[in-house]
Amino acid sequence: MKLKLVAAISALAIPALAHAQQGGPQPNIPKPTKTDVQNVVQIVTTDKVKTQAYCDLTKLYNQIEAAEQKEDSDTIQTLTKQADGLVANLGPEYLKVIEGLDQVDLTSSEGKEFMSILSGLDKLCTK
Repeated sequence: MKLKLVAAISALAIPALAHAQQGGPQPNIPKPTKTDVQNVVQIVTTDKVKTQAYCDLTKLYNQIEAAEQKEDSDTIQTLTKQADGLVANLGPEYLKVIEGLDQVDLTSSEGKEFMSILSGLDKLCTK
């Protein structure tokens, strides 16, 4: 999985969680474990709706990136709202892992291992 994609999904996931939860400040999201990451990949790969949502999210990320280069804030806002819905469709486990990745040094051996596991999701979208 591209490092930029993880960062973008993480940035998109935070607003989705904020919309999904009502009330006070968000608790600290724990750093994911290897088992958490593997579980998310398993959940997404075995559910066609979640697989499609993930692939659609990667397409939206590319569109958001293009809109950012053009500094088109209206398009960015529209696409981000669409992405929020897709992140919500991926489920709470996905959201927890993606948000928890903020606590992982993605250049460390642990971070690289997580990215390697998550790259299995990207392979679903190349079919």
